[in-house]
Amino acid sequence: MLTQTAIRSLPSKQPMKPSVPPTGTHSPAGTIEFMGAPMAFHRNAEIYGEGEPADYLYKVLSGTVRTSKVLADGRRQIGAFYLPGDIFGLESSDEHTFSAEAITESQVLVLKRSALVALAARDNDVARQLWTLTSRELRRVQNHTLLLIQTAQERVTGFLLEMAERLSIGNAVELPMSRQDIADYLGLTIETVSRTLTHLESVAAIEVPTSRRIVLRNRFALSRLNA
Repeated sequence: MLTQTAIRSLPSKQPMKPSVPPTGTHSPAGTIEFMGAPMAFHRNAEIYGEGEPADYLYKVLSGTVRTSKVLADGRRQIGAFYLPGDIFGLESSDEHTFSAEAITESQVLVLKRSALVALAARDNDVARQLWTLTSRELRRVQNHTLLLIQTAQERVTGFLLEMAERLSIGNAVELPMSRQDIADYLGLTIETVSRTLTHLESVAAIEVPTSRRIVLRNRFALSRLNA
């Protein structure tokens, strides 16, 4: 949990106080990053909890973060995976609807929400960037909702194509998340995910050298299976 004590323990004595960007700085991203303070999180460490005040926004500098919540029947639902460069913690209310944890050793830039909103009220560039981030998050939620009504094969192939776009260099995808994470994101059992990957490998659409490394051998076939 990101407590006030944790915030005060950052290297800067007042890490969340907005700083003035250097003269000539016009990049909204640059402006926002001058307002933040980096924090390191170990693997599986909680960044914030479900229902906690949404006082901060977060940008992944390195590593991978997942958001999740435990459903009434005890199952875990993963809402999203955030990679370096992604901003998370955007909420429509004053509380977090999901919890957030570091999947791997991660460094996260922490930004005071109220300071960012105040800056957006004065700076049109920052306001536009916040609007873009909000729209992107809404689109991500909509895409995830649509994904959850597809067949198991469509969900897995869609996930692989998404990760290939976000993570890969060439056709190899190094997945930072576990099979269980993937299953909880797709609303499937881990057995179904593994069985589907085995089937995709048998039809030469992918190759699975290890549990975390996926090689896309035929993107066209994967796209057809996801259609």
